[in-house]
Formats: sequence, C-alpha cells, structure tokens
Amino acid sequence: MTPDQLFQLANPAALLGWLALLVSPLAPRIAQVIAAVTIPLLLSLAYAGLVLAFWWDAPGGFGSLPEVQALFTHPQIALAGWLHYLAFDLFLGAWQVRTARAEGIPHWMVIPCLVLTFLFGPAGFLAFAILRFTLVRKVLP
Repeated sequence: MTPDQLFQLANPAALLGWLALLVSPLAPRIAQVIAAVTIPLLLSLAYAGLVLAFWWDAPGGFGSLPEVQALFTHPQIALAGWLHYLAFDLFLGAWQVRTARAEGIPHWMVIPCLVLTFLFGPAGFLAFAILRFTLVRKVLP
C-alpha cells in the first residue's frame, strides 16, 4: 500500500471516530469502543509499522527544528506523524467525552472542545480543561 493510499484510508477512519463522539449520547459504549479503542489502535498499528519499516532510512531527527523538518521530508515518516496526530487527538477526544459524562458536563458544551481538538489538538485540550475547571473545579483526572 502506498503512503497516499494509507492516508486516504486513515482520514475517513478518524472522521468516523469523531462522528461517533459527536453523537455519543445516543450510544455511549459503542462510541467509546470506536473512538477510544478500535480506530486509535488501528492507526497506532499503521504508525508502528511505518516507523519500524522506514525510521532507519529517514533523514533528520529530534535534536533541533531543522532536524525535525528534515525528518518529515520522508513521505512514510510524514505519514507516520500524521497518523500519530489522528490517533492521539481522537483518543483525547474520547477521553473528553468520557470524562464529561462521568462528571455531569453537558455534551453540548463539550462539542466545541471536540471541534478544537479535532482541528488543533492541544487547543481543544486547553478548552476542555478550562470548561472542566469552570464547571467541576477539577484539573487532574
């Protein structure tokens, strides 16, 4: 499978997970199985395969910004980085939904945090942390 083909499969899979989170009040357990376990595990498996197969030939590293930029010029490593984002952001979104449900935060209030997490990962986490602190006075799990 080419990197582009894997990319074309990964994006809709991640979107399916985000959709499950958006409608999770209708089927909370199914949404968690899809968005917190199944899709992140599949993305993680693809990520691990790419890293194991292509890391050794990729230029660059993590020692400086130019090294990171060079690392992501290798198509398979760039794809691995993208899968990393997809898996972890979705996993984080599932945690937000699960935590909100457990702490009585209305789902409609979590939706903007999910959108931010989907688009801008850490900004969505920050928004959820602020929401959670405002409503529940909790920062840590």
